[in-house]
Amino acid sequence: MPLMRRRPLMRAAAVGGGAYMAGKHRARSQQAEADQDARLSDLEDQPAAAPQAAAPPPPAAGGMASGTIEQLKQLGALHEQGILTDEEFAAQKSKLLA
Repeated sequence: MPLMRRRPLMRAAAVGGGAYMAGKHRARSQQAEADQDARLSDLEDQPAAAPQAAAPPPPAAGGMASGTIEQLKQLGALHEQGILTDEEFAAQKSKLLA
């Protein structure tokens, strides 16, 4: 008769252990979902216009600003007229492009 008593106790222990582990798994997955929902709501609360306002304006063609191009044209005209020497022109040009 002692053998018959051990089997129901073992079965109950196995079923109880399985139920315990299933409950722990379910609690972990619910906590993960709650954390994810909290992160999503935080992201939704942030203003969407902030990243766009911080972006710098796109550079002009060639990567230079239009003011720099105009200054280079003026330097070229002064060099052609003979007002600037080759060294002065090269120095000013490198200063503008730096």
